[in-house]
Amino acid sequence: MTKTGRFASVFANDFNDWSVRTYNRNFGPHCVGGDITALLGRKDFEFPKADVVIGGPPCQGFSLLNKKRRGDPRKQLWAAYMEVVKRVEPKAFVMENVPELLNSGEFEAIKDMARKLGFEIAHGILNAADYGVPQRRRRAIIMGVRGRKPSLPAPTHCDPAKMGRNGGLFLNPWEGVRSAIGDLPPPEGTEIRTDRVAPPMDLHFGRTPTAKSIARYKCIPEGGNRFDLQRKRPDITPDCWIRKTNGGTDLFGRLWWNKPAFTIRTEFYKPEKGRYLHPAQNRPITHREAARLQSFPDDFMFEGSKIQAAIQIGNAVPPLLGQRIAEALLVHLDAVHARPEPLSYALT
Repeated sequence: MTKTGRFASVFANDFNDWSVRTYNRNFGPHCVGGDITALLGRKDFEFPKADVVIGGPPCQGFSLLNKKRRGDPRKQLWAAYMEVVKRVEPKAFVMENVPELLNSGEFEAIKDMARKLGFEIAHGILNAADYGVPQRRRRAIIMGVRGRKPSLPAPTHCDPAKMGRNGGLFLNPWEGVRSAIGDLPPPEGTEIRTDRVAPPMDLHFGRTPTAKSIARYKCIPEGGNRFDLQRKRPDITPDCWIRKTNGGTDLFGRLWWNKPAFTIRTEFYKPEKGRYLHPAQNRPITHREAARLQSFPDDFMFEGSKIQAAIQIGNAVPPLLGQRIAEALLVHLDAVHARPEPLSYALT
């Protein structure tokens, strides 16, 4: 939001203490830690007024990775988010979540409450790669604006295979992994060095893999996956992978130089969790590489241990995608209010 030069943050909330510290280090002391439902229940607390409320209620209850979590209380945090919208009375709101939200009963309730509060809404699933992020990451976005039907941002990039079709002739090709991390030297050390080394090397550290792990890495070609390991070295392939004859094509996968990364999650440093092997080097991607693939600038500082930093990197909305959404929102706010003006926003 701040990249547009038009928005200033006035309040933020996060349950994770390290995320709070990271926010306050980068944006100023606006972030309050703790459960948003607890804040809503406090009689001595009042949310500051803001032009826009932005939020991403915890999405694990909706995610395909957690199909068995029926009745997950985190699925109900959308109601707390909408209560914040009700109390703050903003000109607009933006909610971000996993794509599965849009097929849920909760989404119907969100739309109903938004309309009762006077908002026109737009919703859809955006792929971060379509907006210049070197990563294929699909997220549900719900945008609400008072007094005008909004629209989500138009793509700026597209799959090179589709250029010339469906309007892709006038779009840029997707950004590949090389554009984000191709200039980085081999990693150094095994720990975060933010207090001793300048970016980008402060987060560009490796791990201490076993000889067996390195042997496994060497079996995976660019764009390959666990099936290449099984074909070349069944003797060092985990039995559970051998028994699983289909699916899991991203497990132990190696990135392509000329294609976007797949979704960067919180355990990107574990190749067995997804397509996280470096395109050319026999190692998983580093924290710095993951942050760049999420479109974080090198001068963005993460607080906490390397595990805490990884959680923040993997859980984040790519900043560049956020900027594109903010720019689209500005078009509607300026149209409603006739002239450009400084705007404030609150994050929940």
